[in-house]
Amino acid sequence: MMTQEIEGRPRLLQAAIDSFRIPDLRGKILFTLALLAVFRFMAQVPLPGIDQNELDNLFDSNQLLGFLDLFSGGALRNMSVAALGVFPYITSSIVMQLLVPVIPSLQRISKEGESGRQRINRIVHWLTVPIALAQGYGQLQLIQQAGVISNVWSGPGNGDFIATIAMLGSLVAGTMFLVWLGELITERGIGNGISLIIFAGIVAGFPGLMQQTSDQTNALGIIWLAIIAVAVMALIVVFTEAHRRIPVQYGRSIFRGGRMYRQTGATYLPIRINSAGMIPLIFAFSVVILPGTIASFVGVREDWIGNLAGTLSVWFSPTHGFYWVLTFLLVVIFTFFYTLVVFQQQSLAENLQRNGGFVPGIRPGQPTQDYLNRVILRLTVGGALFLGFVAIVPYIASQITDVQAAVLPSVSLLIMVGVALDTLRQLEAQLLMRNYEGFLR
Repeated sequence: MMTQEIEGRPRLLQAAIDSFRIPDLRGKILFTLALLAVFRFMAQVPLPGIDQNELDNLFDSNQLLGFLDLFSGGALRNMSVAALGVFPYITSSIVMQLLVPVIPSLQRISKEGESGRQRINRIVHWLTVPIALAQGYGQLQLIQQAGVISNVWSGPGNGDFIATIAMLGSLVAGTMFLVWLGELITERGIGNGISLIIFAGIVAGFPGLMQQTSDQTNALGIIWLAIIAVAVMALIVVFTEAHRRIPVQYGRSIFRGGRMYRQTGATYLPIRINSAGMIPLIFAFSVVILPGTIASFVGVREDWIGNLAGTLSVWFSPTHGFYWVLTFLLVVIFTFFYTLVVFQQQSLAENLQRNGGFVPGIRPGQPTQDYLNRVILRLTVGGALFLGFVAIVPYIASQITDVQAAVLPSVSLLIMVGVALDTLRQLEAQLLMRNYEGFLR
């Protein structure tokens, strides 16, 4: 029976109440919240021998570590057992997506249906381990150079090999445990577990950001920063939900009364303007942060290497305009690259033809593929410019508001809005299955 909405009560609040009235849905929500709480507890368990004051100073001066901390939910800033977060798993997934179109054996596996997807997922899990080992060892070496930790093994007679193995084992185990938590949430909870872990980490960091912002004396700038944040969130919602509907018709034959009849059904193929999500932003910021990070560890030298390092430190600093221009260009390039790779893997025209579907006015096969490619390219122009704008919003906000100490975390907003909308869609589907009104109209 359809739940009657109480007069005067907001629809969103009523939907939330209805979600907790359904026993199995309430259990899924509580299960998800419980596992996210476990993740937050893990983020507070530090590795032994960490100098927290030196670690805080390192994060204040290193952009790359601050970017990686985004995906660990503050666990990297605490150098906890969950310091790597789910970033190695995300990296492994991206690498696998890029390798599938290139390696014929992976292409064959990907076309084997559900069993093929499970095999690909197992490969992603196995690939996560060496990536986590490499990333963990790099971070240990990085923080050792800053005096945060000591005795990291770097060769015979340099450092403690057993202690380094123990720390690496803890970091890799923490990553794989978080991946397991994420998959449990996906299977038995609400929403995409990996995304929700990233979401929870970002939300956990917002109180510190708000405290940092409240320490500013520029009250007008803080107000403008809040207005820009709301406007950016609204823009992200619009572009996240925007898509082009391509009409598709399916024809099938049925046998009735001794005769064959041809039936057709019409539907549409939704292609989103922002099909790449946050992946181009991750690629672009990783590339643009790297030169300045390397230059900061070269040290003060009197030769040409020192001069080059000094130049790179200036040009690849977030306070320099070149940093943001390069970021914008890289985001646009990576958006086109990643979108085309993903759509190439999906083989939309081939799947339509195999299932008896066709775009009205377009011949099946290669003509349909060419038509879809043209549509995707045109839509990607808008998506690429949107992501490029989101990437440079911190610089624009700092110039408008003159609030330098706390830039607008536009990448965090993009992730948060995307995860929130996806989770709300799943809750909406659960409510509608039980004839309740959902969150979204």
